[in-house]
Amino acid sequence: MNTKTIVEGTTKVLVPIPPEGVSFPPSAAPVFYNPEMELNRDINVAATAAFVNRLILKLQSQRDIVPADITYVDALSASGIRGIRVANELGISAVLNDWNEDAYNLIVQNIEVNNLSETTTASRKDANVLLHEKRYNIVDLDPFGTPTQFLDAAARSAVHLLEVTATDTAPLCGAHLNSGIRKYAAVPLNNEYHSEMGMRILLGKIARELAKHEKAMIPLLSHATRHYVRTYVQVQKGAKRTDKTLKEMGFIANCPDCGYRNPVFGLAVHIDKECPICGTTTEIAGPLWLGQLHEVKFCDEVLLELEKRPLKTKEKAMKIITLCRDELNIPMFYDQHVICKRLGISASTIDSLIIALKEHGYEASRTHFDGISFKTNAEITDIERIMLSERLG
Repeated sequence: MNTKTIVEGTTKVLVPIPPEGVSFPPSAAPVFYNPEMELNRDINVAATAAFVNRLILKLQSQRDIVPADITYVDALSASGIRGIRVANELGISAVLNDWNEDAYNLIVQNIEVNNLSETTTASRKDANVLLHEKRYNIVDLDPFGTPTQFLDAAARSAVHLLEVTATDTAPLCGAHLNSGIRKYAAVPLNNEYHSEMGMRILLGKIARELAKHEKAMIPLLSHATRHYVRTYVQVQKGAKRTDKTLKEMGFIANCPDCGYRNPVFGLAVHIDKECPICGTTTEIAGPLWLGQLHEVKFCDEVLLELEKRPLKTKEKAMKIITLCRDELNIPMFYDQHVICKRLGISASTIDSLIIALKEHGYEASRTHFDGISFKTNAEITDIERIMLSERLG
């Protein structure tokens, strides 16, 4: 296998290259490596660093363990670039695992290249076996495709933080409906807010897997970027906390005609069949997560980590985290252009719309999901009234 040396952050990594004159997608390479995910990995380093700082302070105050004992596992490492960066740039103990022999050998080389043999271990096991064998402070799942087949083991293994990527956005967001139902045991809707739909379907699946082990979760940061969704959830133990977490689960009733949507909390709920605004039969999505996607304080901590690190994607990463921090923590976002098309009017700037909503007494914000999307606690009828009045005014 031919390799080349690249640098991400402050870490040198050997990555596979295709034979000369041959072009194939990352998934077809001898060892999976996707350069387009550098943004994801940059955010990962900053978010993991922010959490490690929190965890060190917590453990020191409890006199539980010393900081050097914080453990991180990259259960599906491929080239090892994600875990190598965490180990090298954060200085914590790491296990990098992949079942593929070529991937394992590349991980071993990358550990040597970065002089990490004292703190970092290469592993060649089935990811589920590895995660069932031992518990780690931080468990990172970054598969090619869906993470669902690893979530039970990851939920059992994670002590403090669970980090999950899903790249199967078509099933998550409703484009491949039956596949989404099979993998996530939930019904998604492929509508204008499908990206947030996918995020909440994933979080709902994670919450239910953790609940089987009497573990609760607090989402600290979640973002949907291009072809994937990524989330960082704090893990807590205890049946009472778990029961509280499950109260954040529910369904979305959506009207495909007028844009009405209604979150209904609970796993056994009654939902009106007809839209209360126009009488159209509603569509139902779920079960999914209706709670927070982000914690504002944690986003601030991630921004501080991004600012101080030499990252190629720093500007883009900081923009995403800032939008995450500032967006309202309510489901689901509205697409301005969809509403304008229904009303037969041209769109104003998204900022002027947000100002108008606030001037009428509503909460409103931009979102990280899309440049033409916004969140508000106003009902769709109020949004349309304000948009029309602003246009006429």
